[in-house]
Amino acid sequence: MAYQVYTLEDRESWQKIVRSALFYDFYHTWIYHSLEKSGIPKLFLYSENGNFVAIPFLTRQIFNTDYFDITSAYGYVGPISNIKFEDMSSSLINNFIIAFLNYLKLEKNISVFARLHPFIKQDILLEKFSGIHSNGRTVVIDLQVSLTEQRSKYRRTVRENINQLRKKGYYVKEANDPDSVKKFVSIYSENMRRIGATDYYFFNEDYFTKLLTSDEVDSKLLLVYLNDEAICGTLVTCTHEIIQGHLIGTRTNYLKESPAKLLVEEISILGRAFNMKYYHLGGGLGGNDDSLFNWKAGFSDMYLNFKTWRYIADKMIYNQFVNNMGFSPDSNEDFFPLYRVKAPAMELPASEK
Repeated sequence: MAYQVYTLEDRESWQKIVRSALFYDFYHTWIYHSLEKSGIPKLFLYSENGNFVAIPFLTRQIFNTDYFDITSAYGYVGPISNIKFEDMSSSLINNFIIAFLNYLKLEKNISVFARLHPFIKQDILLEKFSGIHSNGRTVVIDLQVSLTEQRSKYRRTVRENINQLRKKGYYVKEANDPDSVKKFVSIYSENMRRIGATDYYFFNEDYFTKLLTSDEVDSKLLLVYLNDEAICGTLVTCTHEIIQGHLIGTRTNYLKESPAKLLVEEISILGRAFNMKYYHLGGGLGGNDDSLFNWKAGFSDMYLNFKTWRYIADKMIYNQFVNNMGFSPDSNEDFFPLYRVKAPAMELPASEK
C-alpha cells in the first residue's frame, strides 16, 4: 500500500495534514516536533479515497546498530485522521495497517511506543496491531458547567487554599514578553534542578518563545505573582476546545503555599473566556494514580483513560536486544521498549514508564 513519510523539511505539508484532521492537539504540530531533541521527527501518512490516517513520531537509532525504534514526542500524541476512528471502514484500517507494517520493516524499526490522547479513540485503530496498555487516568475539569458548580467539585482543602492565596495577595497575569519568558525559564529550571531532572527536561527561552509566537499553536504564558515577584508559572495551549498546561514550575521557597492551585483555577477561567469546553490537567507520573494524580483529582471527579501503544514489530531482534541488556523478554518490568530501561530518564506525567 502506498504511503508517504514527511520530515521537518516538509513543513507546509506537515502543517496542512494536521490542520485537515478532525481532531488534533498541539502535540501533533510541526512546530512542537521541530523542538524535540530525543529523535528524528517524522510524519507517516496513509490516504485513500479522500480519507487519511497520519502519525507523527520520533525515530531513534538503537545503540550503534542498523536498527531503529519509534517513540512519541512528550505529551499525548498518537494517530490522527479526517474522520472519527469509530466511523473508519475496516478496509481503510486494514490498508493502513499493511502500509505501516511495510514501513516499519523497510526502515528496520523493531518497536513502536506512543502515548495516546485521552480525548481520541485511537485504540480502535491501534488495537488491530496489539500492544494497547492501560496506563491509568487523567483528570479533566468540565468548563461547560458554571464556575460555581466547578468549584463545588474541588476538595475542601483545595477551595480553602485558593481562597487563602487570594487573600494573601497572590494573583495571576498573562505575559508573553521576553522578560516574562526569562522569568518563567528561571522558575521552571529551578524546579527541574530540585527534582533531579536530566538535560532532556530543561528548555531555554528560545523553546518557549517559538511556541508562543507560532501560528500553529494558540499558547499563552501565565505567571503567578506575589507583590512584584513571579513565583510560579506555566505555558497553556488552546486546541480544539481543550485548554491544558504544558510544563509548570514553582519557586522552591513558595512550594508550601501551593500557588499552582490558584493557577489552575485562573486557567479554567481563561479557558471559559476562550470558549474551551475542557481543561485537561493530565495524570500522574507514568499515568499512575500517585500523589500527583491525587493533587489533580482535588479539582475534579471527571477522569479519562490514558493508554499507551507498545508494539513489537520484530520480536526476534527485540528479544535479542532485551537479552543483551540482561533482561528476559517475559520480564514484568513496566517499561517499553525494555532494552532501553537502563537509560537514564526522569519520570514526568505521561513518560514512557
